[in-house]
Amino acid sequence: MTMTTRERVLTVFAGGQPDRLPNVEFGYWEKTLERWHTEGLPASVTTDAEAERYFELEGTTIFAELPVKNGLHPRFPKIVLEEKSDRVLIQDDEGNICEWITEHSSMPRYVKFGLETREDWQRLKAERLDPDAEGRIGDIATTLADAKKSGMPVFFHAGSLYGWLRNWMGVEGFSYALMTDRDWVEEMMEHLTQITLTLLERILPTTPVDLVWWWEDMCYSQGPLMSPALFRELMLPRYQRITGLFRKHGVTVNILDCDGNIHQLAPHWLEAGINCMFPLEVAHTDAFKLRREHGDKLLMLGGVDKKPLIAGRKEIDKEIERLIPLVQSKRFIPCVDHRVPADVSLDNYKYYLEKKEKLLTAC
Repeated sequence: MTMTTRERVLTVFAGGQPDRLPNVEFGYWEKTLERWHTEGLPASVTTDAEAERYFELEGTTIFAELPVKNGLHPRFPKIVLEEKSDRVLIQDDEGNICEWITEHSSMPRYVKFGLETREDWQRLKAERLDPDAEGRIGDIATTLADAKKSGMPVFFHAGSLYGWLRNWMGVEGFSYALMTDRDWVEEMMEHLTQITLTLLERILPTTPVDLVWWWEDMCYSQGPLMSPALFRELMLPRYQRITGLFRKHGVTVNILDCDGNIHQLAPHWLEAGINCMFPLEVAHTDAFKLRREHGDKLLMLGGVDKKPLIAGRKEIDKEIERLIPLVQSKRFIPCVDHRVPADVSLDNYKYYLEKKEKLLTAC
């Protein structure tokens, strides 16, 4: 019997046998789609969702996100402050002043962060972090109806405890706060926890949720940006309050989006109830080691090295072959370990999808 995407995803994460593995990817750089337009991709395909439909994929950007605004609400208005020939200075939607190079996809250079003092925090909390602010909860009924019609899983975006604060303060600013003003960091994390719990208490009694999506990005190539000891003190019990509430409503799959080397934090996330690691960046995280250390209680999404897609068909063949044991270990859904970069040709990407499709069907 043919399954829906929702049925496939939930069956895989439950350790069962679907009709085939879900064929999901995580999106593309803007420059990637621009390159592919010169190589045969229709000019009408300009977004991740449109690309996923064009390539006949199942997600993840076309999964059904509940229209619940967690975190900053309202967002800051994006304002262009200064334009030069090759760069632009803006206020972003998180309140930071940053400079972007206009000709290339890149990370911005931050000039000033929006959250630097306790006074900034009090203003931010009052103006944009009020859990009772009007408009936080949208038209859930329509989202659920559309998801049922399309066969997509429904997810709640639980946000972050570290990642948002790091975005608003910068790595350096937040790291100093951790060491010099622990009470303030706890106050901010607790407030973010309360916003999430408040929203969940309003929707969970009447809203079916399949997956929870978290975003933290708190690791770099060598390990975490916060010590595991501090993680356990500050974050683990707050995660547990949120994942515990989900469990009471039958929701058990919590997907954690964190780049870099996650090995030191993975066991602590598992203890916190966050049980699916993504995107498993091959350059820094060994998915096979994670499986050996944590067994099938760990769910995984991602893990496909993007570099072979740049190199060509022989390397793509090797990468697909490398993944066979991991796919056969169950509770794993393969996709490129971040957005597909512009170094990848359309021909190589199509070849990768063709080879991956055979892997998904065989396993």
